[in-house]
Amino acid sequence: MEANTKERLKFTKWRRADANRGYKQPWMLHLMVLPAALLVLVFSYVPMSGIIMAFQDYKARLGFVHSPWVGFKHFHYMFSNDYFMKITANTLIFACSKIVMNLIIPFLFALLLNEVRNMGLKRSIQTLVYLPHFLSWVTLSGILIDLLGQTGIVNQMLSNVFGMKPIFFLGDGTWFRITIVTSDVWKEFGFNTIIFLAALSGINPALYEAAEVDGASRWKQTLNITMPSLLPILIVVATLAMGNVLNANFDQVFNLYSPMIYQQGDIIDTFVYREGLLSGQFSFATAVGLFKSVISLVLIVFSYRLAHKFAGYRIF
Repeated sequence: MEANTKERLKFTKWRRADANRGYKQPWMLHLMVLPAALLVLVFSYVPMSGIIMAFQDYKARLGFVHSPWVGFKHFHYMFSNDYFMKITANTLIFACSKIVMNLIIPFLFALLLNEVRNMGLKRSIQTLVYLPHFLSWVTLSGILIDLLGQTGIVNQMLSNVFGMKPIFFLGDGTWFRITIVTSDVWKEFGFNTIIFLAALSGINPALYEAAEVDGASRWKQTLNITMPSLLPILIVVATLAMGNVLNANFDQVFNLYSPMIYQQGDIIDTFVYREGLLSGQFSFATAVGLFKSVISLVLIVFSYRLAHKFAGYRIF
């Protein structure tokens, strides 16, 4: 009896010592994370103090302390401004179109690529479609301007081969929207394809073997095994994308748009840039940016709750 008691005490002490070591060891990992945490603190959290400008008539020479308070004046003006409603609609059109297309096309492409049996060809295609993801919009915008200009390669081909009149892709509002959505999908669908391919690799091969024994064709296997297995990750990607409903990609639009298509191509981020940095309307631009940030935060929280509810996905 005494021997058992001693063994239990010894085991308890060992567990406590092991737990203490477990708490002490991660300090090195925390030290590695410290530079990234400092960068986020300096460039993301400290600048949030500038939110105060949204409630002031901010003057640079007076600073935050002495600039007069105006309360919700800028928000009242923002919601009564017809042009703000226009750019909000443009932002939603761009963002929602990109979200939908960046779900459907990568999903279908992953299903098709999964049927390729030649591994060399499969990896080559995967690399080619993934490559544009690493290029900046500054580089891609220059390429698109050269390709889609009125004297660009695309219009020359349309004119010489098909006898069509040149299309003003970047100067006509309707064509500009199509160009923005199409070019974004071309750049990003390779990245999303990899997400779906990773999910495909986790499907149990025994399911396909059992389906073959039962005489199921490749189409039946795709319909009854592959697509249901991809549904959870599709739900996760779709719900998490909801947080970007008001993010229409400033880099892309800013590098491709021009004053002639502001009515159809201007978005919240480019409007904030022009009002704040070019026109000097710091308080009004801050109010618009704050409105967008609050809505985005609500959508992100809501989307994570949906992802957890329908697909069991959670970060914490």
